[in-house]
Amino acid sequence: MTRRPVVAVLEGARPVRGLERVAGLADVRIAQAPDLDRALDGAEVLFLWDYFSGALPAAWHAAGSLRWLHVAAAGVDRLLFPELVASDVVVTNAHGIFDQPMAEYVLGGMLHTAKGFGPLRDRQNEGVWAWREGRNIAGTRALVVGTGSIGRHTARLLRAVGVRVEGVGRTARGDDDAFGRVHASTDLERIVGDVDWLVLVAPLTPATEHLVDARVIDALPPTAVLVNAGRGRLVDEDALVRRLTAGTLAGAVLDTFAVEPLPGDHPLWSLPSVLVTPHMASNADSWLDDLAAQFERNFLLWAAGEPLPGVVDKALGYVPSRPVP
Repeated sequence: MTRRPVVAVLEGARPVRGLERVAGLADVRIAQAPDLDRALDGAEVLFLWDYFSGALPAAWHAAGSLRWLHVAAAGVDRLLFPELVASDVVVTNAHGIFDQPMAEYVLGGMLHTAKGFGPLRDRQNEGVWAWREGRNIAGTRALVVGTGSIGRHTARLLRAVGVRVEGVGRTARGDDDAFGRVHASTDLERIVGDVDWLVLVAPLTPATEHLVDARVIDALPPTAVLVNAGRGRLVDEDALVRRLTAGTLAGAVLDTFAVEPLPGDHPLWSLPSVLVTPHMASNADSWLDDLAAQFERNFLLWAAGEPLPGVVDKALGYVPSRPVP
């Protein structure tokens, strides 16, 4: 580069970190939401450290020089407003950073349910010695909805403990290296009748919103458990609550919800067969450092004119795991 590029950073409440090498090569402007338009004026790069912020659409008028936007999150459903989608701005996400923590969350949620850790903790709080029989997860069948990097990592981890895993993606295919077989999402209602675990790690897009609708939920066998570490709006929550309340579904492990935080009077809080966690499946003790290091690596590639990893297909709303036909 013949001059120092300008990098705008939307910081938010959590202080940004790991920009030392970037600051050596670029003029870095750290901004909060009210000042984002000033930081964007003349900037070629925008780093959304505050990944849940909705400030960018209002500041978009100042983004005429923007060439690349990186968001420190896997899901981009809150980010892809029409003007950004229609622009030539390259969007990248935190592709790969959350694969391991989310896969571990899924496995942990399955073990929590299979071994009855929730009821056992309740008995511990009561000081009651109450023997109960657990369940092996080896040999059970899981459908993993979402065949990107998170889904593939999840599939490999579940296979390592003996779970029989297949995937559900946009299109069907066989001989997949992670899943063996991938079913088309349009067939979901037809193929869930004998699953033990329906695992959701898909992004939220127009094609996946309410993918697990009332028909899919009603097709699940009574022994099935739903694990949602993707997005809350993948699921018809009312239909899920109906089956759980009726006791005709074994349980659910839910990290994401249609409305967050989950309202205090929501019935999911009090259902004994449900584990509610506060949208934390992707977090681990190293996640902030990992996110900072990823942006540094990507910036060095961008500054050198090299291709960027984790480029989001803005029409699809996610990073394709393979070229789109």
